[in-house]
Amino acid sequence: MKIYSNAGGMAETNAYMLVDEATRRAALIDAPQNTTASLLAVAKEQGYDVEFLLLTHGHWDHISDHKVVTQAFPNAKVLIHQLDEPKLQNPGSLLFELPYQIPPRDADAYIEDGQKIHIGQVVLAAMHTPGHAEGHVVFYANELGVLFAGDLLMAGAVGRYDLEDGDVAVLKKSLHRVMLLPDATRVLPGHGPATTIGQQRQSNPFIREWQLG
Repeated sequence: MKIYSNAGGMAETNAYMLVDEATRRAALIDAPQNTTASLLAVAKEQGYDVEFLLLTHGHWDHISDHKVVTQAFPNAKVLIHQLDEPKLQNPGSLLFELPYQIPPRDADAYIEDGQKIHIGQVVLAAMHTPGHAEGHVVFYANELGVLFAGDLLMAGAVGRYDLEDGDVAVLKKSLHRVMLLPDATRVLPGHGPATTIGQQRQSNPFIREWQLG
């Protein structure tokens, strides 16, 4: 397995491409503005077939490049939790006007809690983790010890809960759920550098104050 990443857009949001080298199948996780073209170029060059765009949630900074992905790989399926599909159908920011347009679209299929998503021989388990967004999900590769955390958990921080569909009590429950994962679990967040569950258990001020570790 290989994981490629790129960060960009107005919020410096991370995009990831997960590749199963044995089968040459791949998936993108989130699609921030001006981040996916370089990942897709690698996929074309290496002969990877991008089967999915998996969206952790529908906030504008995570979905901006969705059309770039499906233009490059027309058979790629765009998946999101049903509760966040309205953000994909009517994209934009509630806080300010974006200087660019995000084309609206429907999801090709929905992501459900406990769902197993197969990228070749790699299995991602989806976990519904609301609190930052009502339909927020994370993806956990148990055999690889990797958590694609979206905006749930970041190095030294957690997702904002003061947005329209944020809820701090719900966010705490979602964080508690992922903090049950092994300390060695590598956390690949929606913003900022990679970390581990163990590092966040020890040093994340929110995890410590809320006694979620």
